[in-house]
Amino acid sequence: MRGATAQPAAAIAAHYGMMKRKRGEIGPMYQVNPSLQPKPSRLSACEMTELVMPNDANPMGNMLGGRLLHLMDVAAGIAAMRHAGRPCVTACFDSVDFLTPVHIGEVCILKARVTWTGRTSLEVQVDVYCESPTVGERRHTTTAFACFVALDPETGKPAPVPPLLLETEEERQAFAEAEERRRLRLARRGSTC
Repeated sequence: MRGATAQPAAAIAAHYGMMKRKRGEIGPMYQVNPSLQPKPSRLSACEMTELVMPNDANPMGNMLGGRLLHLMDVAAGIAAMRHAGRPCVTACFDSVDFLTPVHIGEVCILKARVTWTGRTSLEVQVDVYCESPTVGERRHTTTAFACFVALDPETGKPAPVPPLLLETEEERQAFAEAEERRRLRLARRGSTC
C-alpha cells in the first residue's frame, strides 16, 4: 500500500474495529480463522442486480462507464471480504473490457468470484450482463479483474487471507491466468500487490 491509500485504509479498518467494539461482538464477516483453511470461490461469490436509470446514463442513453465501475467495485469487494473474512480495499482494476453498452431500462447483473489468492491479496473476476426485463434477453457486456488487499480490522495493516480451494478445471485455469496477470502487473509497477 502506498502513500494516499494508507490513511483511508487505516480509517476503514478503524471504522470496522470501532463498529465491532460498539456492538460488543465480532460479526461473522470478521471472524478470522487462524488456521486459514482453504475456501472455494463458490462460498464467497456475489451476484448483484441494478436497474439502469436515467441518472446512471450519458446523453446517448448508455450507462456511464464510471457508474458501472462503481458497481463492479462493490460486487468484487463483497466477494473479496467474504473470502478473506475481514475488510478488504481495492488495490487496482486490471483489464476492464466494455464489450457492449448497457441502456437505460435494462437490468445490470454483476457476478463476482475470487480467482486467485496470495498471502494478503486476492484477485476477483467480475462479469457483467445486461438483460431486458420485459423480454428476458441477456448479453455479456463487461469483464474486469480487480485486486484487493485484506486488512486487519484493528491495525489497518495487510493481513493474511485463506488460500483458494480450486475445485474445477475451470477454476485451476482461472488461477493460472490470474498468476500471469499478477506477474505482468508487478513487472509494470515494480512493486507487490
